[in-house]
Amino acid sequence: MNTELSREYIRHHSKVPLEIAPHSTREQLNLQLNNISLGGLSFTSPIEFHTNTLIKIKISSVKPIFKVDAVVQWCQSQNDHFELGVKFLDNDDVFRVRMVEQVCHISQYRLEAQAESGKRMSWNKASSEWIEKNGGDFPRYQ
Repeated sequence: MNTELSREYIRHHSKVPLEIAPHSTREQLNLQLNNISLGGLSFTSPIEFHTNTLIKIKISSVKPIFKVDAVVQWCQSQNDHFELGVKFLDNDDVFRVRMVEQVCHISQYRLEAQAESGKRMSWNKASSEWIEKNGGDFPRYQ
């Protein structure tokens, strides 16, 4: 079955650091976001999470810091790690996702531009360039 066709929301690939903490513990995992959508996000983890586990998610690389509560919708074993999909608990959080998505895209653009040129690029310059090149094509949610 093609999971992309069965998804309720379009997923946009991103690679930004995530901090994940189950509600039942103070332990925090520093992981990486795989992709994000209007309904939730996915990431890989070295440990398994059970379906319906409540977790706290924090993305510190964006300002203001993105914090959200979510519930694990699925967890699949992938060789030496697990891939998880989570759904946001608060419907208001879905509106904040668009900003986070754009910041994730700009962050990736900045890293790629710096790697290509070998020079440091400011956030403002990266934002301006990314918006000029991609802002009109960025997916809009209805």
